[in-house]
Amino acid sequence: MTVTVTTAPATGTSTCRHQFSSPRRRTKYPTTLACSSVNADSAPMSTTETSRSRPSSRRAAQPAATSVTPGSRGRVAARRARRSWKLSFRCRTYASVFPAAARGSDPGAAERTLTMGRMTASSGRRVLLAAPRGYCAGVDRAVIAVEKALEQYGAPIYVRHEIVHNKYVVQTLEKKGAIFVERTEEVPPGNIVMFSAHGVAPAVHEEARQGRLATIDATCPLVTKVHKEAVRYANEDYDILLIGHEGHEEVIGTSGEAPDHIQLVDGPGDVEKVEVRDPSKVVWLSQTTLSVDETMETVDALKTKFPGLVSPPSDDICYATQNRQLAVKQMGAEAELVIVVGSRNSSNSKRLVEVAKLAGAREAYLVDFASEIDEAWLEGVSTVGVTSGASVPEVLVEEVLGWLSERGYADVELVKAAEESITFSLPKELRRDLREEAATLVAERGGSGTPGA
Repeated sequence: MTVTVTTAPATGTSTCRHQFSSPRRRTKYPTTLACSSVNADSAPMSTTETSRSRPSSRRAAQPAATSVTPGSRGRVAARRARRSWKLSFRCRTYASVFPAAARGSDPGAAERTLTMGRMTASSGRRVLLAAPRGYCAGVDRAVIAVEKALEQYGAPIYVRHEIVHNKYVVQTLEKKGAIFVERTEEVPPGNIVMFSAHGVAPAVHEEARQGRLATIDATCPLVTKVHKEAVRYANEDYDILLIGHEGHEEVIGTSGEAPDHIQLVDGPGDVEKVEVRDPSKVVWLSQTTLSVDETMETVDALKTKFPGLVSPPSDDICYATQNRQLAVKQMGAEAELVIVVGSRNSSNSKRLVEVAKLAGAREAYLVDFASEIDEAWLEGVSTVGVTSGASVPEVLVEEVLGWLSERGYADVELVKAAEESITFSLPKELRRDLREEAATLVAERGGSGTPGA
């Protein structure tokens, strides 16, 4: 089977580097390139697409890709950015349309041909694949933190709430020895507890201290930024209007930073009932995973009511949420059907479904796994859009692409909205002997505890 790949706009020549090949090796391919799959023992194929425009007087100017990044990357990130190959696509994505070959169970299919240029399939069926999609830097950091903690300290590692909102990720980490709990009190004294990427209120840190627990804070740095903004404006005695969804873990954690100053605004419909002490000292903050358009609609309504409303110093909605929504907007007008891979408790995944419908898609559905797709959705559909939420590993997208390929949708066209190169360092607590710290807490404060229980 030949998988036809096109990019928009298409280019005659592309530079390709497989993730599992030498980092210094560059090879130029004209219009056809051979992409070798790897087996399960090889390096993982799990990077996202990036692109780079090369200056050329002979090349027509292209509009710059829209990318939202939170400030300076730092020297390390800059070095990584210079080293990385910024491509129109990475072959890994399309080679893994054949998951059996990628797992090494199909040795005869190790070499796959990917044809660049405009789509040539006679069936007229195609897949628009959003880029960027899947794991953001904060999710990647949190998942790696759990794996690293298990490696360093051994099982079990307790995690307060789901580390990220994805069923597959949680199930995978449970098999490795992570134990997920809803309340800090469920963790036996003398153990290690990790706080999820969504963040927690200061009261939860105190609960862990009282419970004689060593802690690892895997809160996404962009969520931490919102927490710090809440503390700052509360110290300045502002009324803080937090735009977000009631009951979401991130909203609960942010509200806990300044409960006497924060009130929740759950969409434009809540604006009418908002009351503040001093209209000249009111600021809005937001949950990081909201729909950009809906959030700005709420902000506009708030500004109408409170003309002196202060905006946060930088966007609270994270770069990954914005970039994934932008990609879906671009493909929504062409795709009759959009499949969003993500869990139903994932706020940013649910927002992608909403954005796809508003962008013009006839139907959009949220699925955890390819097995949840209903073939009836494909009736009369020639173009299927595929994307995934910020807490979704690429393997789940690959399964969806494989499922579609088996049903005639083997031609994949990238819809690239932005370049992402953000990385976050792992939680600093992983540098310490937390098992020893937990045991010391039990010994100093008395009471029973079974470390590692």
